[in-house]
Amino acid sequence: MYKIPFNIPPYTGHEMDYIRTACEENHKICGDGPFTGKCKTWLEERTGTAQCLLTTSGTDALEMASHLCGIQPGDEVIMPSFTFVSTADAFVLRGGVPVFTDIRPDTMNLDETKIEAAITEKTKAIAVVHYAGVSCEMDTIMDIAKRHHLLVVEDAAQGVMASYKGKALGTIGDFGCYSFHETKNYSMGEGGAILIRDKDRVEEAEILREKGTNRSQFFRGQIDKYTWVSYGSSYLPSELNAAYLWAQLQIADKINETRLARWQQYYEMLSPLADTGRISLPVIPEGCTHNAHMFYIKTKDIDERQALIEFLKERGILAVFHYIPLHSAPAGKKYGRFFGEDVYTTKESERLLRLPMYYSLTEENVEEVADAVKAFYAAH
Repeated sequence: MYKIPFNIPPYTGHEMDYIRTACEENHKICGDGPFTGKCKTWLEERTGTAQCLLTTSGTDALEMASHLCGIQPGDEVIMPSFTFVSTADAFVLRGGVPVFTDIRPDTMNLDETKIEAAITEKTKAIAVVHYAGVSCEMDTIMDIAKRHHLLVVEDAAQGVMASYKGKALGTIGDFGCYSFHETKNYSMGEGGAILIRDKDRVEEAEILREKGTNRSQFFRGQIDKYTWVSYGSSYLPSELNAAYLWAQLQIADKINETRLARWQQYYEMLSPLADTGRISLPVIPEGCTHNAHMFYIKTKDIDERQALIEFLKERGILAVFHYIPLHSAPAGKKYGRFFGEDVYTTKESERLLRLPMYYSLTEENVEEVADAVKAFYAAH
């Protein structure tokens, strides 16, 4: 048992009250009940998207986006290799081919300058990943997409409450995907959401999400009965999950401000190590408003990182590394390919170490973690 774990799921104290309301008063525990509606409305109002649909996971949101992009066998999708497997899986399931390109070492995001050279006649879409809630260079990426007639899917799993030049992450591309997994800033255990930018794609998305039926139109009174009209699946989360999430969305600003304060505390306490070149700290480019989804440092190399992990572990602190680049994984080699040279993807991923970051993390916790990191470098 760690004294300071890497993550504790967010909890406000009202979650069980709302779950009880769903069960005992609303008598509605399957998908698209009152709490789902509250979460949906909140997300639409806060992001400005044309439509937001809650899903069973961020993975399912990405799968829905892949379907809505019309990915066919052999279609290529440009994406970073430094990402979670769901970014690639969503397109591979439809026969798509992930084309991995290098990342920027400052943000760990897709390098926008590498995209255009990777485009072929088979390219159908660009899947960007806003790592740690810090936006990719979206103006450049959207310009490339427009000139080459490509769709853009934003994997904004880590990006709720973050923005790029005033636009909420997930609302800039054609489709945006959020995650409400227990490791995210706002959680429903397992859950997610898909944001749809263009109103003319909403009906298609609703049908896909409702098992291929026009059930959503029926419940709005637009038709007198619903039926099977296209292919689809069940992407609706339980109302119990939505009730849990609603408790956090109600105080989303407080959660965001608290996390940002802990993030800034880490940054200030560890800046002396960065100033002397012992570690590197996160970079937030101009125009990007992040959400303190994580705080990471970069060590000299993978060996130093592992030594630091063990040092912190001995002191009851759990710090973890992140993704192993997908292009080096067995499935990545089987289903995708890397375009260009891997200058930063592997090198930077092997240096990155995530420190504890969660809503209930205290100032004293951060101080203890930062002091332990400094102690490690003082001894080495």
